[in-house]
Amino acid sequence: MSFRMPTFPSVDEQLTYLKKGSAEIIREADLRAKLEKSRSTGKPLRVKLGMDPTAPDLHLGHTVVLRKLKHFQDLGHTAIFLIGDFTGMIGDPTGRSATRPPLTREQIEENAETYKSQVFKILDPQKTVVDFNRRWMGQFTSDDFVRLMAKYTVSQLLEREDFHKRFHDEKPISVHELLYPLVQGYDSVALEADVELGGTDQKFNLLVGRELQRSYGQESQVVLTTPILEGLNGVQKMSKSLGNAIGIHEPPLEMYGKIMSISDQMMWRYYELLTDVQVADIDSMRREAHPMQAKKDLARRIVADFHSSDAASKAAEDWARQFQKNEAPDELEAVDVNLADVKVDSSGDRQGAVVKVSPETSNPNNRHPVRHLVRLDKLIRQAGLANSNNEAAGKLKSGSVSIDGEAVGETNFMSDMPLDHYAVLRVGRRMKKVRLIDRSR
Repeated sequence: MSFRMPTFPSVDEQLTYLKKGSAEIIREADLRAKLEKSRSTGKPLRVKLGMDPTAPDLHLGHTVVLRKLKHFQDLGHTAIFLIGDFTGMIGDPTGRSATRPPLTREQIEENAETYKSQVFKILDPQKTVVDFNRRWMGQFTSDDFVRLMAKYTVSQLLEREDFHKRFHDEKPISVHELLYPLVQGYDSVALEADVELGGTDQKFNLLVGRELQRSYGQESQVVLTTPILEGLNGVQKMSKSLGNAIGIHEPPLEMYGKIMSISDQMMWRYYELLTDVQVADIDSMRREAHPMQAKKDLARRIVADFHSSDAASKAAEDWARQFQKNEAPDELEAVDVNLADVKVDSSGDRQGAVVKVSPETSNPNNRHPVRHLVRLDKLIRQAGLANSNNEAAGKLKSGSVSIDGEAVGETNFMSDMPLDHYAVLRVGRRMKKVRLIDRSR
């Protein structure tokens, strides 16, 4: 049986696809040369992306660089997803103003298993090499570490912005943190990487890999960085702590609705960074497509990537029913909220608030269920429609909250609600069925 070399698209075609959504390529001439050599020899490039398993759940911001790895995979190159189970024990100091508490071995192993299942929503599991840097770092002797540390100087490490700032501010820098970029760089040596991917905030670490490869007698890897994705507000980076993230495990309708809430301008950036649509096709849509239809197509694509085409179609139908026909969707997530967490107990809670009280609340002789006065900002947070009471209060002040289709006034921070009764709580473009329960009974 004769061996058949893989065929790759032309180098120009590959570069066009790979440059889409890229922030910087160091150096593009080197990447072109590697692609030309790969095409002439039929040998795929080894493309590395490392992630420390520091958090169990990924959001769309994490998937930007994963999708770029997929693009290399689409072109026939070898995608290496490296789980930093060793570097995770150190803790990446990138963007940190203080030493990051290291994770336990148990936390890392648990998060690593979660990562493996999540990345295959984008990468092809049959074509992806999954590796762990403990495989070689765990074999390192003290002699090996001394040789590695001799490759770099303290002044070079202090050129890193976060280290430099902490040193200038006289904040502590632990010695083990200085090891992080060296260990990440050595990963490229161990894997003989041709290309390493990372966000723009990882540039320093990625460049260390280039230098270490030269020191160990290898050809330097190409560094390709991707932008940091902005969150739903289009300003700050996507982050769960900032309440502007879209988690890849969120229900289809919630994911669809969040994408529909972004601005038309931000939509094109999401097309560039979160889809496989070619640049020419995106430019064509900008010129010819109606923004609303383009955004619906974007939402369907992203929901289909992380759920299924059927789930995306159902989410689109439910969203249209909910926001364009002003009807509730067939299936809304139902949540229970404990009365004790939201009930108004003190006169201080009542100050400055306008409260609409139903007859059932004020008349103890009626036959209706007993109703309770609740803080709406707390109710919204407990229902998972805001990440903090302050964020919920902002939603109330903006007039974007309704209960069972009735708008809540900007100053009405309280409402009377019965126990064990579902009400449709709408906050902006998101809706849930909320039931008040008393867990003390």
